[in-house]
Order: sequence, then C-alpha cells, then structure tokens
Amino acid sequence: MAHQEDLFSFLRGRWQDLFQAEFEVLLYDLTSTYFECDPPESGKRRFGYSRDKRPDCVQVIIALLVTPDGLPLAYEVMAGNTSEKTTLQAFLQKIEQCYGRAKRTWVMDRGIPTEEVLQEMREATSPVAYLVGTPRGRLSKLEKEFLPRPWAKVKESVEVKLLAREGELYILARSEGRKQKERAIRRRRLKRLWQRLQALQGQGLRRDELLLKLGAAKAEAGRAYRLVEVRVPTAEQPVNAATFTFALRKDKLRQTFRSEGHYLLRSNLCGEDPALLWQHYVQLTEIEAVFRDLKSDLAIRPIYHQKDSRIEAHVFISFLAYCLYVTRRQRLRTLAPGLTPRVVMEKMCSLQMVDVRVPTTDGRLLILPRYTQPEKEHRMLLHQLRLQLPAQPTPKIIQQGAKYVAEVKTL
Repeated sequence: MAHQEDLFSFLRGRWQDLFQAEFEVLLYDLTSTYFECDPPESGKRRFGYSRDKRPDCVQVIIALLVTPDGLPLAYEVMAGNTSEKTTLQAFLQKIEQCYGRAKRTWVMDRGIPTEEVLQEMREATSPVAYLVGTPRGRLSKLEKEFLPRPWAKVKESVEVKLLAREGELYILARSEGRKQKERAIRRRRLKRLWQRLQALQGQGLRRDELLLKLGAAKAEAGRAYRLVEVRVPTAEQPVNAATFTFALRKDKLRQTFRSEGHYLLRSNLCGEDPALLWQHYVQLTEIEAVFRDLKSDLAIRPIYHQKDSRIEAHVFISFLAYCLYVTRRQRLRTLAPGLTPRVVMEKMCSLQMVDVRVPTTDGRLLILPRYTQPEKEHRMLLHQLRLQLPAQPTPKIIQQGAKYVAEVKTL
C-alpha cells in the first residue's frame, strides 16, 4: 500500500490518455463489505451501519472517488463503524495532495457532508464547489419559499425550481419517472404490510409475541409503516380483532402524494445552469454501478482475511480488477456499442489455456503451453475490439520425472 498515491496519479494520466477524461466533476460515495466471522478484538472489522443489509456481521467501509464516466481515481478502506460524515474532509485533502488545487465540483449524496464541512468548502481560499442531495426534512422548511416560484423544464420528464439562499442555490427537482418508481415501491410495501397485519389479527398471539412480530413487520415495511395507524392492546387485554386494530392514515398518505418524485439539491454554484447541475447529480448512479460491479461481476466478497494488511490488499486487487473492467467497458462503448463487460467475459471464458506436460524417456518433462483454437464468435469479438491473440508460447523442457498431466486454465 506504500505506492497507493502513486497509483492514483498514474490512473489519472492513463484515463486522460486513453479516454480524454475530465476531472472537473468528481463523484464521491461509500459502501460496505461484510465478513461472516467472529467479531475481532482489534482492527478495521467493526459493526456499523450496513449498506448490505447485514447488521449481524462485522464490516469495513470503502470510500470511492470516480469521474462521471465511472473511471476510478482513488479509494480508502476505513473501519466498519466509521460515520460517513467524518470521511469527506480527509478525502478532500488527499485529492488536493495528489492532483493539486483546481476547480472541481464534488457530487455527493445526502448524509456525507456536514454543515461544517460545507461551510469550509465555501469559505476556503480557493472555494471548493459542491452539489449534494438534501434530506426531505429541509424541503418541508423551504416549502413556502418554493411555492410561488415557477417550474422550469430541464428534460422531457424533469422540472426544477430554484431558490437562492445564504450563498447557496437550492434546486427542487420533480421527476415523473422517480414518482412512478416511489409509488410502485410504496404500494408493494403497503400491501405486504396490510396482509401481514391481517394475518397477525387471527393468530391468537400473546401481547409480547405481537409486539415482536410488529417490530419485524415495521423493519420490513420501512417508511410505509408510517402510513398505517396501529393500535395494540394494553397488558391486561387479550389480542383479538377488537383490541388490535389498524387503519390507513389518509392525512399522511396525502402528504406523501404531494412529495412523490421530488428531491432537493443544494450547491454553491449559484450561476450554473440548473439542467447541468441536475445532470451532474444523476450521474451518482455511475458510482452506484461501480459498487454493484465490485460486488457482483468482480466478486469482492467473500473476504476471508483477518489481518488489516491482507484485507486492504484484497480490496486493492479488487480495485485494480475494476480498473481493467472499466477500461474494457469504455472501449466497448466506442468499438462495440451494446456489448457489456459481463457479456465479453462470459464469451471469452470458453477460450482456455492448456498446459500439457509430457515426460520424456530421459526423465525430463516437456511442457507445451497452448491456448484453444478461437471459435467464430471469439474471432468476431477480437476483431471488433481490435485485439490480437499472441503467438502460441514456445515449448519448455525441465528436469523432472513426472507422469503425464494436463492443466486447463482460463485465459
């Protein structure tokens, strides 16, 4: 890990040479990866907020910085109980040390920066631009100020309102696509919760059993639970349809309808085009895609290491693997649009390297490394990507008396 910062500087140069990447906008986010093991007494493996829905497991936190095209620039492995609000300041300093001071815009999800950090970014000698999501509670406080302002269309199904306030620009966005998605999720959860409550009414439970099952139902329903008013019996009452009742909270439901598809952004780029700011923010999906690729296609989990140095080495190798993965994806966008890195890996994994070992009569071993003959689809893919397989390796003879062995390795 001693050369980590040198690697980050090297990557910037390579992304610029290969893909003419720009670094004015940077996306920053965090994820977690868990370990199915006994809790350690020391080290970075700790219990914390699990983004993998595994609060029963210890974990480490991975902070990642990428460009809007998904090109990774830097990462950091932190203790599993690290609060995301405490990570940004150190990353700002790291990027400044690696790449120097420059005009950059940091795009982050809500919950990462604190008010103090945002104030420091605004008041720095060279102000650092930011665009960050904002909790919905702040939208309620600003609702009256937004009401008289007109909507401006920035895309076919997206409209925004702008509010300049205390040196910042607040952007209220309304998306029809997001509205439909939120409504479908809420309906599904609310329907499942309602069926669960109906089932609990007829199970003849004791009050303590009912409370435990209600806790599980609440955790599963999430925000949908707030739309239902549940009345449970007192300690002296039996559990039946008369003492255990539930009803839809129509006032909360109407309030939810009004906020569907809305989200609030804030930035210190007061003079920027709101359409451009909105476009930068939705590019956060790129960093979410990075995390999905690391956990699915590249299988960063499971991690079996217990020492911090080995855990960091595992993440480092996964990071390098993603650099190769994203390089392939960028090349595919230009040379073979429609193909994904996953499809290419599935196609090419059938092209194998065969290491045939044949013992000779004088006790030595003849090794014939050969890759299998590419099939038609392999040749088409290689041609489209402008790749050429190397010449077959030359045979080798070693002094070893061994029986005939055939080893097959995937290229």
